[in-house]
Amino acid sequence: METKDYIVREEKYVARNYNPLPVVLNKGEGVWMWDVEGNKYLDFLSAYSAVSAGHGNPRIKKALIDQLNKLDVPCRAFRTEGLGEFAETLCQLTGMDMMLPMNTGAEAIETAIKAARRWGYRAKKIPENKARIIVCENNFHGRTTTIISFSTEPSYKADFGPFDGGFDYVPFGDAAALEKAITPDTCAFLVEPIQAEAGILMPPKGWLKKVQAICKKHNVLLILDEIQTGMARTGKDFCYQHEIDKPDCMTLGKALGGGIYPVSAFLARKDVMDHFNPGSHGSTFGGNPLATAIGIEALKMLKDENLAERSRDLGDYLLQKLRGFNSPAIKDVRGLGLLIGVEIDPAKATARDVCERLQKKGVLCKETHEVVVRFAPPLTITREEIDWGLQKVSEVLMEIETPEQQANRA
Repeated sequence: METKDYIVREEKYVARNYNPLPVVLNKGEGVWMWDVEGNKYLDFLSAYSAVSAGHGNPRIKKALIDQLNKLDVPCRAFRTEGLGEFAETLCQLTGMDMMLPMNTGAEAIETAIKAARRWGYRAKKIPENKARIIVCENNFHGRTTTIISFSTEPSYKADFGPFDGGFDYVPFGDAAALEKAITPDTCAFLVEPIQAEAGILMPPKGWLKKVQAICKKHNVLLILDEIQTGMARTGKDFCYQHEIDKPDCMTLGKALGGGIYPVSAFLARKDVMDHFNPGSHGSTFGGNPLATAIGIEALKMLKDENLAERSRDLGDYLLQKLRGFNSPAIKDVRGLGLLIGVEIDPAKATARDVCERLQKKGVLCKETHEVVVRFAPPLTITREEIDWGLQKVSEVLMEIETPEQQANRA
């Protein structure tokens, strides 16, 4: 079968809730992937930061296979040997007290919402069904009906109502607006340290430190969504470490599963987590032996292979090189570590056009919000591989510039 045959069959039987690039992949190794016709591609997306360890990482594979040969999924009705080690490792690394294992990032966010509300009623004594959670405009925390209820992106919500209430909005990066929005019924502030899906939107320096102080002042839980920014993606083990000691609660996912298995977690202070009791929350697959074995190995790799330092150094290099292009097609380059957004001038091209051109040259990345190309390669990438990808980016920029612009840039 050729690429077009796979695409025709997929479009006949699979719901079209994605608009993928016209490539059909069937192999991955490290930072490289191949399609069904044998073409090779540099992965500059790493599954939205999930494949930080690279495709088919031997340590992650071994952890999965070794565990699969022992025990797979007995469910949380019974205790298993690896869950305590996973929780201890994760809590020690994050500085948090306790964790609750789930599978996907959206499930971790749903867990955070339930925890915040229950803490609000039982600890803060908010009147029943009056608890409110503050979120930021342009947020992205997942796709469940509760989560899209507090999205400000119309396309995520169209014809999916009625929506849940209990959420208030403030502009991202505006500490004063946050403090103004807090009421006696506010139980939590849920926020991404960097808004990745919104286009790698960066808050002002010092904002998170101010936010933490405001939340403490008003007895409001600070819940950080580190599903995309955590696990060394931004040059620290977790993004909050750039400014604060630790939040009250946080969510993790994506890279926590080593790129091969859905693993997520909600972490919190003990006094928050203690409000869960048997029967109040659960997950058939959450914290199963396969997930815990992979999670433990992913966390060990984070430290053993200095992934935060690699992300910081290579991210600084990639940012510098992208900014050095000085292309009129680029309006802005922003990011932290190996989470970088390149904003394209819509008068020159769409971000989708740039991604399609890069695909033809052997680089895979994805557009977000029509004008931003996201670069988030595996943290195992080398400087030489980054240079190879940058050469392809340069070629695409030259293609969409006028001859006069090309001459000026040269």
